[in-house]
Amino acid sequence: MHHGADRTMTAASPSSSQRTPWAWAMLGALVGLIGGTLWFAPAQWLANLVSTQSGTRVLLGDARGSVWRGSAQLILSGGVGSLSSSRLPDRLEWTMRPSWRGLELSVHAPCCMPSPWQLQLAPRWGGATLRMADHPTQWPADLLMGLGTPWNTVQAQGTLMVSTRGFSLEWIDGRLMVAGSAQVDAQHISSRLSTLRPMGSYRLALEGGSPAVLRLSTLDGSLQLSGSGQWVGSRLRFEGEASAAPDRLDALSNLLNILGRRDGARSIIKVG
Repeated sequence: MHHGADRTMTAASPSSSQRTPWAWAMLGALVGLIGGTLWFAPAQWLANLVSTQSGTRVLLGDARGSVWRGSAQLILSGGVGSLSSSRLPDRLEWTMRPSWRGLELSVHAPCCMPSPWQLQLAPRWGGATLRMADHPTQWPADLLMGLGTPWNTVQAQGTLMVSTRGFSLEWIDGRLMVAGSAQVDAQHISSRLSTLRPMGSYRLALEGGSPAVLRLSTLDGSLQLSGSGQWVGSRLRFEGEASAAPDRLDALSNLLNILGRRDGARSIIKVG
């Protein structure tokens, strides 16, 4: 009896050891298949993700290449149901690679960037952090028309000079935290609602903190804009005003009616 049991155990052992390599081989093949699929994932997958996460406000049209290296036409839209859209004159190009810190992303638009813009996306528990390298960029102001009201009515023209300093965005449990600073200089701005060209140049400055503070000021021009606001959670609360130089009030009256609630020679701007 004792020897029979030994033979039974000895016979079962090779069968078990033979199954183990096959199990590891199947697991390796599965991991390789998933990894290969992700590595050669088409750029359209990224376009679909950007569209969904932005509520169709940012679109990557005619996406080509892969998720990791590709190009597309950058389109801004007013969202679901919006009839307005605008696009860059050049294609947006990107490369992306994983690293121990997350994802390293390089973005280049020849029309608007002197060199590729470097970004880093680091996932974390309950959110993610997006860090941006200090890098000046220049964008056409009419790109904003694609965002819908009020931009499609104002139809601003001019140049948007964007610069950052130690700027990062952090999402934690649905809350947005801003660090560093970002600045937009809107230069030589005009609008189809006014015959005055240009109306002026303006600065929008964002200072990170808790909460982040947004300030609007006028650099020069007959249309005077000013205001300040804060990001509370993921919502912006902003109060400001627009006014015109006395001798330019007639030329800017229509625009003042659009920018906010009219109060005599000025317009009260309130968001949130």
